[in-house]
Amino acid sequence: MEQSPVIKFFRGEQIPLELHKVRVVQKLNLVPIEERLKAIQDGGYNTFLLSTRHIYLDMLTDSGTNAMSDRQVASMLVADDAYAGSQSFDRMRDAVEQVFGTKFTAPVHQGRAAEHIIFQAFVKAGDVVPMNYHFTTTKAHIELPGGTIEEIFTDEALKIRSSFPFKGNIDIAKLRGLIKKHGAAKIPFVRMEASTNLIGGQPFSMANLREVRKVCDEHKLILLLDASLIGENAYFIKQREPEFRTTSIKDILRGMCDLCDLIYFSSRKVSSTRGGAITTNRQDLFDKVRDLVILFEGFLTYGGMSVREIEAMAVGLIETQDETVISQSPSFIKYLVEKLDARGIPVILPGGALGCHVDARGFLPHVPQAEYPAGALAAAFFLASGVRGMERGTVSSVRDANGNDVLADLELLRLAVPRRVFTLSQIEYVADRMTWLYENRSLIGGLKFAQEPKVLRFFLGKLVPTSPWPEKLLAKFRKDFGDSL
Repeated sequence: MEQSPVIKFFRGEQIPLELHKVRVVQKLNLVPIEERLKAIQDGGYNTFLLSTRHIYLDMLTDSGTNAMSDRQVASMLVADDAYAGSQSFDRMRDAVEQVFGTKFTAPVHQGRAAEHIIFQAFVKAGDVVPMNYHFTTTKAHIELPGGTIEEIFTDEALKIRSSFPFKGNIDIAKLRGLIKKHGAAKIPFVRMEASTNLIGGQPFSMANLREVRKVCDEHKLILLLDASLIGENAYFIKQREPEFRTTSIKDILRGMCDLCDLIYFSSRKVSSTRGGAITTNRQDLFDKVRDLVILFEGFLTYGGMSVREIEAMAVGLIETQDETVISQSPSFIKYLVEKLDARGIPVILPGGALGCHVDARGFLPHVPQAEYPAGALAAAFFLASGVRGMERGTVSSVRDANGNDVLADLELLRLAVPRRVFTLSQIEYVADRMTWLYENRSLIGGLKFAQEPKVLRFFLGKLVPTSPWPEKLLAKFRKDFGDSL
């Protein structure tokens, strides 16, 4: 029987309750703020370039950082390390079929490998790909063969404060208009992302997915699902869509997948391990990606993955059907989001999947968007707390043909909450340090690029402050906290 992850305590508080116990621990470090300043300076004010020896809580991503279950770890000991025809692959394929309901599956080493293969196989120069929102690697892989993306989100999608439960929906009228404008022949597929990473991990509804399916059927278009956060999307459907209040996560997952022609996912998100897969019930679609998997990833029964990871993926996929597993991260995110919102700190509402998303433009209205407020907030929060988050704003965007920044729709600091990794006291620490930083936000200034890669610059780019604001922030921290870390 599925259990609620939120328990009402005697005095009325609602606190997310961990339905697991900790049996293996990993030591963390909380270094002095002076060391954190030196670390962020050496890392070019880019949290990707920090070493974990300087990090207390790593909230950069949930990709590959979710805690593995005891059953996943145990499964790795029985892996069949054959190059071809491994029984480990058989178990993974069977798990994919049980969860997604698909017969044909090809493993890949991670989600962006799946994107590369799918978009190389289906996208040609001049094509247009409609989607609820892009992801950084998705956009890059679609543009590589000469395609473009069209984001056709609803009017609610970019609102910071909203009660709308499904900000990841596609606007059906815009989808119809896009097909009329470009013609179905120019659209290789419609892509739905569960749940939309760059706008706050926001889910789409089953009703919306059904409508998208209907439009695709009318125009004989493929419906492609990025299922990397499909478990969380299913959880939100159960929580927020009245039709599914009493439906199991297992049945919601199958219902979503049955509406889609081609599915890919990053196992780094969906089942707590490395790897990923492309899966479908259509032989014709599978045949288009099969040979590219062999060319770029390895043989079809390992796809660039360790067989140990394949075994753990199989178990993790099955565990995704368990609401007590899949709900832990969203319940912690909701707790943190609502705590920060109650203190007046601007965050994306409602809370979504993946992490808590802080609105950097609302947090730092005095920092121009051209000076990367989300990047500055990520650096400032690491300095104040030792917590590493990720910039999801204009640093994560690109430049246009004239060399100007394409300003992001939203400037967000993402604080990822991987499944079953953090304790509630650590979440409380995050809220406390974010509150202190908000009260001292006037001290924070902007950033500018010192070294800027041409592709996916947010990974390796280095920036510098536009003024000596980090030193001022350090001095205020010492004044307020004394010798405390």
